[in-house]
Amino acid sequence: MRTKCYWLVLLPLLGNALGCAGNNPDVRVRRLPDGRLQVDGPLAGPYDTLEELAEKSCDIMTRQPGAANGPYGFEYCALYYYAREENAYFLSYLSDIRGSWDPLVKSCTLPNSLNDPAHSNIVLLGGTHTHPNNREFSPRDLSAAAHWKPVRFFDTSTGKVWDRHLMVFFREKTGECRAYSYNNSTRIVSALRKGTWVPIGEVYHELGYIRLYEGKDWLP
Repeated sequence: MRTKCYWLVLLPLLGNALGCAGNNPDVRVRRLPDGRLQVDGPLAGPYDTLEELAEKSCDIMTRQPGAANGPYGFEYCALYYYAREENAYFLSYLSDIRGSWDPLVKSCTLPNSLNDPAHSNIVLLGGTHTHPNNREFSPRDLSAAAHWKPVRFFDTSTGKVWDRHLMVFFREKTGECRAYSYNNSTRIVSALRKGTWVPIGEVYHELGYIRLYEGKDWLP
């Protein structure tokens, strides 16, 4: 488990907004000898549907210290997965390891390994992360370089074809939690509204440019 605290000494005013992973029981991440980031699981679940998982995960992740602090906040990220033996979805514990130490860049390096001794028969479906000051996916989030390959695969155990998704969560100042999903296979971006995924746009360029559908936007 990651227990070290890292502080930006050039930004003393940020102080507690930057947080400390060692004091947060929901952060359980380690770097493996091969360089990959591994998180423990599960933090939350079981959930019967991806919609339920997204709704609950949005609330859990955006309530973390600093997760909704706007320009002074930072990102958390996690994995979500399907446990075949329970026929249910789970959220992993969180990582707060940043992709950049530039204080103007909000980023979190997505883990790509899971340690869940309670579930030996799982399907890793994708990653999630929070945005502290922007509800929209960034071009980097939507770029072809960020796709988790294979973007679509057939699972013989469940008999299902799975598409990998990236989800992003944002908490409004009014308290509402916004959840969005990007299908790496179809390149469709959807918003979770009243428990249903509503397509709002699609990515048309490998650099992550999005075209919103007519009459659709990031807010209802």
